[in-house]
Amino acid sequence: MSLSSESFRCRFPVLERTVYLASCSLGAMSDALTAALTEFQSTMFEHGSPWEWWTSRVDEARRHFAALIQADVDDVAVVSSASEGAYQVASGFRWKRAEAVVTTELEFPSIAHVWLAQRANGATVRYAETEGGFAIAEGYEKAMDGPVRLVSVPLVSYLHGQRLPVERIAELARDRGAQVFVDAYQGLGVEPVDVRKLGCDYLVSGTHKYLLGLPGLAFLYVRRGVNRELDPQLTGWFGRVDPFEFNPRELDFPSTARRYEVGTPPVVAAYGAVAGLKLLATLDAEVARAHVRGLTSHLRVGLAGMGERLASPASEDDCGPMVAVHDPAPDRLARFLAARKIVTSPRSGLLRIAVHYYNNDADVEAVVEAIHEYRSGR
Repeated sequence: MSLSSESFRCRFPVLERTVYLASCSLGAMSDALTAALTEFQSTMFEHGSPWEWWTSRVDEARRHFAALIQADVDDVAVVSSASEGAYQVASGFRWKRAEAVVTTELEFPSIAHVWLAQRANGATVRYAETEGGFAIAEGYEKAMDGPVRLVSVPLVSYLHGQRLPVERIAELARDRGAQVFVDAYQGLGVEPVDVRKLGCDYLVSGTHKYLLGLPGLAFLYVRRGVNRELDPQLTGWFGRVDPFEFNPRELDFPSTARRYEVGTPPVVAAYGAVAGLKLLATLDAEVARAHVRGLTSHLRVGLAGMGERLASPASEDDCGPMVAVHDPAPDRLARFLAARKIVTSPRSGLLRIAVHYYNNDADVEAVVEAIHEYRSGR
């Protein structure tokens, strides 16, 4: 049984006084996260050497993430950011002349910059054409004309909330012998993900947005058996077969995805990750998505009815958990809303309004009414 949205909402005390619509930037703080931080603090005082406690919590975070994406736990590495995960993927290739990474301008810049940096190793970067500002499979298909090694596609665009046709793009990539990288940061937690159905070779996501944790921790899924030409060059003691062997003369890599791990993991963020992932485990993923889609539909109708110019897709099937509104000064609009206890996320000429399972119709109506007030100059 899935926890109801109202029962889930009760786990977030901040919602008693704030309309929180910024999960695309940072998830709202839950009572579970507060308790996890207190627990981490207690380990500092109560255990002389808390490493056993800490490493077990990191492994617990790995297990919960693997379950969320329908993966085996041995196929998940703990990294510090999605950028680090992307680098671990890119550095495993011996790039041949003119061999490409195919990506999109809707990619989060932090990931895109990793691909651009591979030009120094001989790679080229090709961008899939968009249509009306949205990614289309045909644009990716055209960009795959020529040697292509890796195809990178975000699950949901950070910019305007489009849910990209990942499954179709992955199919096109496989037909050309290319591997597929998915950045799921802007949807995982409210958008159901099964890595087998996505057809991806790699997937990254961090914990502080829809996964309801803290900054500083991310996960890299690597499909078992995927072809890798080079061992990771960015490595560390947690990337060893036995991290606690402390052998400075041997560089051994585990056969599992842990081979992509580096130094000491961000332990406090692991506590936060477990708190958030355990909360999400109380939900039915399809129920959560249906609830979120109902709210984004409500948002689109309400905002469009006031004459707002939306940057997000009009179709419910193409829209992730965010609706973006064009505005010449989104930071000013966001400050106006914040003064009324409504938290949003301005970026690049857009006001981003992101919903989670803990949001409700009253939240949507509050932000629509407040934007109307702003436009009216009242």
